[in-house]
Amino acid sequence: MSTATPATPPLDRADARRINVHHHFLPPAYMKAVEDHLPPGRGRQRAADWTPERDIAEMDAAGIELALGSISIPGVWFGDIGLARRLMRLWNEFAANVVRDHPRRFGFFATIAPPDVEGALREVEYALDVLRADGVALMSSYDGRWLGDDAFRPLMRELDRRNATAFVHPAGVGEDQTPPGVKAHVLEGPFDTTRTIASLLKNGTFASCPGIRFIFAHGGGAMPFLAGRLAALTDGSAAMAPENIRRQLSRLYFDTALSINEPALAALTKFSPPSQILLGTDSPIIPARAEIAAWLAIDLDPGLRRLVERDNAVALLRRDRPG
Repeated sequence: MSTATPATPPLDRADARRINVHHHFLPPAYMKAVEDHLPPGRGRQRAADWTPERDIAEMDAAGIELALGSISIPGVWFGDIGLARRLMRLWNEFAANVVRDHPRRFGFFATIAPPDVEGALREVEYALDVLRADGVALMSSYDGRWLGDDAFRPLMRELDRRNATAFVHPAGVGEDQTPPGVKAHVLEGPFDTTRTIASLLKNGTFASCPGIRFIFAHGGGAMPFLAGRLAALTDGSAAMAPENIRRQLSRLYFDTALSINEPALAALTKFSPPSQILLGTDSPIIPARAEIAAWLAIDLDPGLRRLVERDNAVALLRRDRPG
């Protein structure tokens, strides 16, 4: 039963079968382990009352049938290989247990730490072959290196070989590049996503690893606005030829998290083919019910709405799902 207040329309209709690809799992043991690495104000209070059961209640209230859990910032990479390997395994096994206990309500994207190439490759094998993850989750950058960096090519080749899905979330960034009083993740998160897409274009990863099915969070950051500028102001290389940029970008997937407003969705739906847009809410950090209420308030073609809410995700996941 919905827990919506009288001021909030109930969203748990019988016909609501949405799939949310941008949803975070907040394992208490993981949150405790990284507490010292979180910025002030972003500590364990985020996980104080989080449980899969609470998640499901919120999903029911928002009309979400299935959520794909992934890690949020700060991720698992703090420059310490041993710590990264422990945190990868801790988070991934927790997520696998959540899915095992609630197989019709959750899937997950396994977390890895690409700077540790050996450990990342080993965890990809374990997560995809043993834990049966739906894909992997990456941060947009690590130690100032974006995903097109040559250091990450072995991982990209393995993900390509497996035709894996790779969900890309903005990395945690410092506060020194934003105006005082504006949190860095508000501005720099979307721009870091934009930079990593540009790096994957420029270094040829999209072209050389066509089997990877990339999902970029938050509508691809500023890329819908900047793609034309990127294509117009090229450096003359084949990788950055305008026709190549358009072709590669048209194959990417983008979620709607924190982009559920008229201007952002207008840009995204003009920029991306209808088949490449996926519903995302950034829940439980952002309340799913509020995001879905905003989503329903926007006037969209019913066919496009169904593609975004469910059908595109069903086709992307390539596995049996509810209904």
